[in-house]
Parts: sequence; structure tokens; C-alpha cells
Amino acid sequence: QVQLVESGGGLVQAGGSLRLSCAASGRTFSNPAMGWFRQAPGKEREFVATISKLGGRTYYADSVKARFAISRDNAKNTLYLQMNSLKPEDTAVYYCAAGAYSGRPTDYNDWGQGTQVTVSS
Repeated sequence: QVQLVESGGGLVQAGGSLRLSCAASGRTFSNPAMGWFRQAPGKEREFVATISKLGGRTYYADSVKARFAISRDNAKNTLYLQMNSLKPEDTAVYYCAAGAYSGRPTDYNDWGQGTQVTVSS
């Protein structure tokens, strides 16, 4: 099992930037593929981005493509999500997850507790 702790969320104005981090511990030696998801109030959890084990492949939801960038530092067991040109509709709790290179939440084994991102207009 991998333990995941997100950080970096907060309140930002539209057009601003934030960088989320996800620190992994536990069974990290396998460097699993990982992803970011988000969930807004009253909505289902939705896919944001995913990255392969060594970071060579990435895939994004259309809604964030060209604005967000997922990356990882395996030496630090940390996953990142750089978010630029933020919009009010990006407001959500953001979760990191480990175990798959996929856009489906059910493919992932381990989840963090989430970090709130609020974008004001």
C-alpha cells in the first residue's frame, strides 16, 4: 500500500497559478503510475491528468490540457501538478492517486485525502 499526502491547495484569483504536490510513502519502490483527480461539490470525481512510472508518458483531460502539467520526481517520491491560467470552474478538491496510467478512478489502488483549490472570479 502507498500512503499519499497532497499539499499546495489554496485560494487564487482567476488567471493565477498553483502547484500541488503529493508526497508518497510506503510501498513506493515500485514507482507506480499515478494520477490527479478532482471533485467539485455535488459532482462526481473527474480525471485531471495521469503520468507513467518513469514520467515518460502523460495524458490530460481536455478541460485542463495546455494549462496544467503533471510531473514526478521519483527520487523524492513526489508527484506534482502545475496549474496555470486557473478558472473558477477549476474549483474542487484535488486528489492524487497511485496504481495506474488511466483516466478511470476505479483503476487506482491508493488515494490521498485531497487538497482544496478555490479559484475566485
